[in-house]
Amino acid sequence: MSGGGLTIGDAAARAGLPVKTVRYYDEAGLVRPARGANGYRVYGETEVHKLAFLRRARGLGFSIEACRALLSLYEDHGRASADVRRLALDRVAQIDDKLAELQELRQVLVELVDACQGDTRPDCPILDRLSGEAGS
Repeated sequence: MSGGGLTIGDAAARAGLPVKTVRYYDEAGLVRPARGANGYRVYGETEVHKLAFLRRARGLGFSIEACRALLSLYEDHGRASADVRRLALDRVAQIDDKLAELQELRQVLVELVDACQGDTRPDCPILDRLSGEAGS
């Protein structure tokens, strides 16, 4: 591509993202590629770096809005690291909540599995619970 820019496909490949995701990040305003004379997006190194940043942040489960805040903080050289830390701690708290929820679900399922004979009889406390016939 002339002018040293990358096509969306090349930028996506370099950032390790699907093209569809790159388009989504563009539409969400997380990256702002230039537009060539032909109207196509033209990505530079800055955009590729931001895309890789977003891939890693999303991989850690940060929401789009949290990613927007993280990118803003990343670009703000006068930022306070406390602001970045707060976002990360918020994510840790979300993960802790999800882990607690999953532990509770696991415990309920283990109890149901333990109550099920798993033999040739039709009685099944697992199905009873799912159908609402047993205490829920």
